[in-house]
Amino acid sequence: MNIMLFHSTYGPRPAVAAAADRLRAAGHEVWTPDLFDGRTFDTAEESMAFGQELGKDELLKRAVLAAAPYSERGLVYAGFSLGASIAQTLALGDEKARGLLLLHGTSDIAPNAHVDALPVQLHVAEPDPFETDDWLSAWYLGMRRAGADVEVYRYTGAGHLYTDPELPDYDEEAAEATWRVALGFLTTL
Repeated sequence: MNIMLFHSTYGPRPAVAAAADRLRAAGHEVWTPDLFDGRTFDTAEESMAFGQELGKDELLKRAVLAAAPYSERGLVYAGFSLGASIAQTLALGDEKARGLLLLHGTSDIAPNAHVDALPVQLHVAEPDPFETDDWLSAWYLGMRRAGADVEVYRYTGAGHLYTDPELPDYDEEAAEATWRVALGFLTTL
């Protein structure tokens, strides 16, 4: 499988490279575009300020430019938190998308979004301050209306970015469970 993996708002941290290595070890081809020009952050506040400085349009433009050379191959879009939001936007706009793997995040769904049974898997903490129950219910219904085939996995007690071992949110048990399920999902695409 060809996977375009987008980093979180913390930037291209070692956890992104480790995730890409895990995916490659399972036989996938993986690209990890750097949307932040090499900048990484230690706090959410610093990273969000940088993201706002860049602007959502610029981030999406960078993501589209990174994916464009490979989209003809039929990509699985994937991402962490902010990167999941970006991956979702790109997957819903790419008729050749093979799947969508969302780790720790979702995004708004355009009212005219339509996909043909796009396989989507979401892994998110429970509770998650950025992905509330009400939001996730509305998101799920919106994705189903758009035609996606959606699976949601919740991890009770895990922090928002629980797959990054360098962050306080890290939860080894939830992270390993996520990767087991996600790797299984990718074999079905």
